Amino acid sequence: MELKEGDLTSEVRGDVESDDKVLVLRRVHVVYKLLIESEQTETAKRVHDFHARYCPVARSLAGAIECTTELHVTTRRS
Repeated sequence: MELKEGDLTSEVRGDVESDDKVLVLRRVHVVYKLLIESEQTETAKRVHDFHARYCPVARSLAGAIECTTELHVTTRRS
């Protein structure tokens, strides 16, 4: 799957809480927005299901900060 510039974007939201008067990042949620050909949709969804296991950032934060993701796929018009 070859992507062009702008085909993959993301929005990230972090939830910060006070812990003994210290602000602490507790949760991170990433929404991936992907523009692809319709025949690539199943592959993209399958890869999204396991990508966090191989993501250096997600692996580094695991156990300390709850990380969740979702994938929004838009298919190109012919």
